[in-house]
Amino acid sequence: MIGKPIIDADSLRSLIRDNSVRVIDVRRKEDYKKDHIPKSVNLPLADLLSDDSPERILKMAQSLGIDDQTPVVTYDDTFGALASRVAWTLQYLGHGDVSLLEMTYGQWKSLGLETDANEPIVGAKMHSMTLKPEIMATADYLERAKENKNVIVLDNRERLNYLEQHIPGAINIPYRTLASEDKILRPKDELKRLLQNRGISDDAEVITYCGSVGTLSGLAYYALKSVDHPNVKLYVRSFKEWKNLNKPIVKQENADYWDLSAE
Repeated sequence: MIGKPIIDADSLRSLIRDNSVRVIDVRRKEDYKKDHIPKSVNLPLADLLSDDSPERILKMAQSLGIDDQTPVVTYDDTFGALASRVAWTLQYLGHGDVSLLEMTYGQWKSLGLETDANEPIVGAKMHSMTLKPEIMATADYLERAKENKNVIVLDNRERLNYLEQHIPGAINIPYRTLASEDKILRPKDELKRLLQNRGISDDAEVITYCGSVGTLSGLAYYALKSVDHPNVKLYVRSFKEWKNLNKPIVKQENADYWDLSAE
């Protein structure tokens, strides 16, 4: 069992040696085939997003040899955002033990850690489905909840995207501010300080969103979970759906690069 939102490289290497983890590489298939973390299986994010209904995700998880007890670790080479979306999806499905690798695959390789080009043969397993609606926000839920004083809506897009238009009442923490130089997320104490500075109290309900498919906001979801924030939801369809539904938006007509000094 891992049981933590984030796992370090040494711990993962130990689990791989013990054959006690399913590692999921969410990069494109052609990148995975060149080389990958040993014994990892491939689940490109695009495959998952083509139909992310719980029924299909369940079949995918089972075909990757994941049962209810299998510890799972996801990684990508895109600052953790793609891996976080896959990890969150498994968590929503009801999988209790899923973590993000603390670094990208590029960082893994730059440290000289083991890589492999072999594709493991994996037998299918049975997995139950116990959806976790408490970690997902729909547009209707968000529209109601954002009027509550104890709910914080968190926009994780670039600063200028946020300034141009955003969900009313949302605050902005661009995804890049969550990372450190060599890790997909800052150390726990730094993240806590960042969140506190932005007025996110420990007892607030936080709803994260980004541009369209919940990747950048998925990373923010895991950032909050890494500091043990108890009540976080991902608005998985994000701003694209919000606009398509003609929900209210705030526009800043004169948004320009001077506003970036706010970060």
